[in-house]
Amino acid sequence: MDVLIKNLGLLINATLIATPPLLLAALGSCFSERSGVINIGIEGMMTIGAFTGAVLGLETGNGWLAFFGAGLAGALFGVIHAIACISFHADQTIAGTAINFLGPGLAVFLCKAMYDNSSDTPAMDPASKLPKLFDGMFPTGSFLNNVLNVYSVAYLVFILAAVCWFIFYKTRFGAHLRAVGEHPEACESLGIDVYRVRYLCVILSGFMSGLGGAFVTLATINQFRPSVIVGQGFIAIAAVIFGKFSPGGSMLACLLFGFCSGIKSLASQSNMISPNLIFMIPYVVTLLALIFFVGKAHTPAANGKIFVKSK
Repeated sequence: MDVLIKNLGLLINATLIATPPLLLAALGSCFSERSGVINIGIEGMMTIGAFTGAVLGLETGNGWLAFFGAGLAGALFGVIHAIACISFHADQTIAGTAINFLGPGLAVFLCKAMYDNSSDTPAMDPASKLPKLFDGMFPTGSFLNNVLNVYSVAYLVFILAAVCWFIFYKTRFGAHLRAVGEHPEACESLGIDVYRVRYLCVILSGFMSGLGGAFVTLATINQFRPSVIVGQGFIAIAAVIFGKFSPGGSMLACLLFGFCSGIKSLASQSNMISPNLIFMIPYVVTLLALIFFVGKAHTPAANGKIFVKSK
């Protein structure tokens, strides 16, 4: 029984480590997608956020400052995506693909320029990372320590999901963003500034994706590496589709994918299964979710369609 409880605690801990970056990026994607702008550049935005978070953590020694600075870096890429897709009417899929090349490429270039031609940043001191809840209050290895002594963002992100749900369904702005994703022409005729709403949503998606990337370098590991995001942005997009483009559904989907990553982490400690098969678990579950549920999700009617503002 003690072994079972210990393993359960380890599984919850691993899930709480894997879920926040996915959920932050997915919530940001919800804003963009529901406003009618496809953003598949989440991966690139997360990567630049991961790099910025690591650099600011090293230079300032303040985890929270590094975290929000990374969000601003992601928001900057959101601005680039918004200008290309909303103002210049670029193909949204191609623009997002460009962001996915630009983000990692710029991160590696700057990393090599700043750290003696190394594509990895130096390891951070633990004091420079995000703070933990109840640090040192419970015995190491105990169930309560595994469940409660985690990075504060791991629990705050679920509160953020509730806030996003409230914004979506209980505020005027939420009604506007859902409307412009369905019938932008009708919204314009009612005096709603479609461009402004979409700009805000796309920039917000970049900001939250940057936060998701920063969680990886400021909590999960202690440095930036080129492969640090490893497809998490695409998993977050899959979670949004699986969750039917809603904050609540996306949260549940991210918990599922985070749980699978937790199983992967625990299973990798055993030599009974090939490591290559173990590391496939989150991606296989993502593919299965898309295969069986993508057709059931209601995609916003104007999602991906170019809207030209009338004179």
